[in-house]
Amino acid sequence: MAKKKIKKTLPEHIMDAHQVNYEHLELNILDKTDEEITQLLDHFQVKKSDIYKTLAAHGDKTGPVVAVLPITQHLSTKKLASASHNKKVKMIPMKELEKTTGYIHGANNPVGIWQNKKFPIYFDMTAQNADYIIVSAGELGQSDKVNPQQMATLVQADFADLLEHNDD
Repeated sequence: MAKKKIKKTLPEHIMDAHQVNYEHLELNILDKTDEEITQLLDHFQVKKSDIYKTLAAHGDKTGPVVAVLPITQHLSTKKLASASHNKKVKMIPMKELEKTTGYIHGANNPVGIWQNKKFPIYFDMTAQNADYIIVSAGELGQSDKVNPQQMATLVQADFADLLEHNDD
């Protein structure tokens, strides 16, 4: 049986054009049981903390800002505000997310948002020295394993402490 060819997403085309190495994974842990998540993580030989979420917020001075942090952690809006030179940031409501970022919940991708919107992007410090992180590829169920330094350089992101509780 022939292997199904995966259609590249916009962020993957952009990373190709900028020679950012990535590995495409059909990895989606949203709406999965703990057992299913464990099986997926074992299959791809990654930890849950290797998977990063891309969150969109609105700063009182800058407008939209994007935070990239481990899915196992919580965003500190105070720290994101400080990093992005805002007094306050508020999460963008779910109903406004696609209109603001161009992506639905679970599919936000820093490369796609940067390409289309040029919003300021901040990666949590946990990514700074990681060999790789896993982010959404821009479509539900699709992920990319990528070097965070290369991705941050591509999207002109800064690294900052963004975590509510850093239990490491």
